[in-house]
Amino acid sequence: MQKTTTTTPAAAAGTGAAASPAAAETADSVASMAATPSSSSSLTAASASQHSSNNSSERGSDSIIDSSGPAQQQKEDEQETTISTKHEPKSEQSMAIHYLASFHEICVVTALLPLVTLFTCFVTAYVFQYDDVHETHCRVYNIVPSISAITGVSPQRYFWRFSIALHIGPRIPIAFVYKNYYRAQLARLAPSLVPKTSWLITLILVLNCIEIAALGGVTYISNRENYPVHERIFITFMICSLCYMLATIKLNGILNARQTLTEQQRLSIKWKKILFVVSILSTIGLLVFFAKHRFYCHDLAFSWFAFFEYLIAIANMLFHFTIIWDFPSQFMVIVQGPRENLLQYLGAKPKLN
Repeated sequence: MQKTTTTTPAAAAGTGAAASPAAAETADSVASMAATPSSSSSLTAASASQHSSNNSSERGSDSIIDSSGPAQQQKEDEQETTISTKHEPKSEQSMAIHYLASFHEICVVTALLPLVTLFTCFVTAYVFQYDDVHETHCRVYNIVPSISAITGVSPQRYFWRFSIALHIGPRIPIAFVYKNYYRAQLARLAPSLVPKTSWLITLILVLNCIEIAALGGVTYISNRENYPVHERIFITFMICSLCYMLATIKLNGILNARQTLTEQQRLSIKWKKILFVVSILSTIGLLVFFAKHRFYCHDLAFSWFAFFEYLIAIANMLFHFTIIWDFPSQFMVIVQGPRENLLQYLGAKPKLN
């Protein structure tokens, strides 16, 4: 007998009601799974759209930067230049020239100043103070006053001292300029001659400095104030002056041996020799007539003594005046700046051997 199972509507309904939550959940899951591709597509599309928007904005900003590129780059360069200028090392700083003068003109003024002053003192003292400048211990006839006499009365005393003060100032650096000038020429000598010549250059510098100091001494210590000291300083001046002239001529002979000289160099050496001979002969005459005046009180002996004294002074001044041929076109410069830049700009210092 066949058994027939009959499902009642209520049972079916109960079963459907009981199964509906699971079915609904399953349906939602399926729907969610079905919706996922579309959502992913939407997200992808949105992301792509956003990326495209970002790229377009970046391209837009790039185009803006590119359009202002030269100006921006120029501004950055100016800023970098400003920064580098602020932090610029001392070796790159600029130089400043505070003083520039012709060395030739300085030497001319320095050499002529005592000569012009001496002539002025002689004329004014001879005209206005004749009796004062001709007074001697022998009380004999005299027509030519000595240098000490015309520069020992007032106001010529102050004029002469002021002139010598201006004269001595440049003489000291000129002495060292000559030293470096001579040392720069040692490179062309044979090695065996360098030590002896270098010693001679040092001797010339020392003699020149002593001569300058003695000139100041006889100027500021007059024979009226302290005759023994004045006399000794004058002798020192004479000895150093003659030795300086002789050593300078000897040095020029060594440095210029077998050298082709310019016309100015030949004139300088020629007149140095002439003035040295004049100084030697005048010194001999001065000593002879000084002895006649001092020990025998001969008439006009003091005048001849004074005459040779003037010759010695003028020869000495003109000997130093030959510097115009030794340095015809040089300049004296005072420059501010880093030492490295100065050496590069002005050239390396002469090598001292």
